[in-house]
Amino acid sequence: MILASFTAALGQWSDGRFRRVVMIGVALTLALLVALYALMLTAIQWVVPETTDLPILGPVGGLDTLLSIGSIILMLAASVFLMVPVASAFTGLFLEDVVDAVEDRHFPTLPDARAQTLGEGLLGAVNFFGIALGANIVALFLWPFAGPLVPVLFWSLNGYLLGREYFTLVAQRRIGRAEAKALWRGNRARIWGAGILMAAPLSIPLVNLLIPVFGVATFTHLFHRLNRR
Repeated sequence: MILASFTAALGQWSDGRFRRVVMIGVALTLALLVALYALMLTAIQWVVPETTDLPILGPVGGLDTLLSIGSIILMLAASVFLMVPVASAFTGLFLEDVVDAVEDRHFPTLPDARAQTLGEGLLGAVNFFGIALGANIVALFLWPFAGPLVPVLFWSLNGYLLGREYFTLVAQRRIGRAEAKALWRGNRARIWGAGILMAAPLSIPLVNLLIPVFGVATFTHLFHRLNRR
């Protein structure tokens, strides 16, 4: 069921409307990544002396640093970790467009869903961002003891978080938040697996720019498959 949902999401690439959504989604994801990376550089400037040289970047300071080749390379490397909070922010800003494109093609007979307001989307994104960030900070203290299992820890933790959040947000448009949570609880192992399928490629630079869009599409298919059982 998970792979069938993912395959269906990939198969929609032939849909011109969906390709447009993907392109806009990639641009938005990249903008969020750059913004978060710029905040990270600003935090570094606050913590370290201005004369401190960082690996690849050299002296850290201002727009020149952000636009340098070394900084771009480092940003792609940092995206392995930064893309999880970026993906969490993406849900509140762009989820509706992706779900609508998928449902219009694959589930055209469905009545209109209750669309979340911008305020609801932003509030949900901020809440999930805080949870994902906090959980990953705690996980950082466990990583030194995980050894070669660090990727497994990273994918498992964020697969759980992303799976729960993406599935609930997609489902509540159709069945309300209480029923969405109940459906998640009854299928948490399967949804966790789908979340891991999303979290793993988030750790691959450049590929990870596509994952928030295809992740939403996958969980849209998964919700409809589980809801009709």
